[in-house]
Amino acid sequence: MDHFADRLRAAPQSRLQRNGAAEALALARELARRAQVLEAPGAEPRVMPDAGMFAAADQITVAAHDLAVVLTNEGEVEDAVRLVEEAQKRAGV
Repeated sequence: MDHFADRLRAAPQSRLQRNGAAEALALARELARRAQVLEAPGAEPRVMPDAGMFAAADQITVAAHDLAVVLTNEGEVEDAVRLVEEAQKRAGV
């Protein structure tokens, strides 16, 4: 996740506009949703707001760290890592 966030921070604005920021926001929202479901089962997860393309890397970092705190087994960790890897490929960074 840190590698993806660093790549986003270093990416040119044109790449962020093309797809990088949208993929990053989608990933951050999914990671945040998963963390909230684990923290408060049954509660309606809140949607992470779009803070703009230049905040996308930070949003991924925060959401991933929040999720890491509540993961309970290796399978969940592997699934989260797979999500990050797939999003990075789609983002093209």
